[in-house]
Amino acid sequence: MTSDPPAALEQALEQSHDVKAKVEACAEDLALKNEAVQQEIADGATTLSADKALQDSQVVEATVQECADDLDEVTATLARGIADIKQVEVALTRSRAALVEAETALLTAQEDERHATSRALHDSATGLPNRVLFDDRLAQGISLAERHGWILAVMFLDLDRFKNINDDHGHAAGDLVLREIASRLSQYARDEDTVCRNGGDEFLYLLVNPKGRTDVERKAVAVLGDIAQAIAVGGRDLIVRASIGIAMYPGDGTTADQLVRNADTAMYRAKSGACGYVLFGAAGASSGA
Repeated sequence: MTSDPPAALEQALEQSHDVKAKVEACAEDLALKNEAVQQEIADGATTLSADKALQDSQVVEATVQECADDLDEVTATLARGIADIKQVEVALTRSRAALVEAETALLTAQEDERHATSRALHDSATGLPNRVLFDDRLAQGISLAERHGWILAVMFLDLDRFKNINDDHGHAAGDLVLREIASRLSQYARDEDTVCRNGGDEFLYLLVNPKGRTDVERKAVAVLGDIAQAIAVGGRDLIVRASIGIAMYPGDGTTADQLVRNADTAMYRAKSGACGYVLFGAAGASSGA
């Protein structure tokens, strides 16, 4: 097991100080011996003791070798410390890379979850909210209306003779018409409103806190007029008309099921009476044509 890099480097620093002291001592000793030799020569000595010179040489050599060994040990300690630091840096680099990969994977998973949720709550053909999301928005709208004393309006919209478009021009043309109708309906929806495809050629439109019945009828007339504008399909202009049934909270129902069911009933009245739209609670039919 390797030591911590700071500890290894600290150890190398202490050893280097010890070696420095030994080298300085060795140099001082050599200087003293050199001075002694020079003094002997100056005193007129003609010969120097060979044994003494050899002994001094061996001592110096041993001291130098000891310093060299110590320097080797310092070098080895430094090498271990540097290796440990490099290993730590490599580990940190790998950890950062793993963290980035984990964060990327998390973002991808969150994005996939959002897409999956969106697909589960939206109609694949038109991109509009589906009935599940509409029912949730309607329940929230009823809760807010009850709390604040608002009114709500649910429009149940059905395209007239839409089957003929599929039969005469093909399902691809029918899908194009549905997408165009969805786009036109979405243009009228405020942020607090919700337009959904109920299936087939049926659409639901929730108006939250409209100004009153007159405002709702005005909206129905505008929607009918916009839907009736020609739709270009395969080089031909198709005219599509619709029938709308309207139920209003709280007069025509206080639950989501009641409002949707009564709007559906009013829509069939409008279709059977060749009227543009019908309010469920109205005595007679009102036409938006």
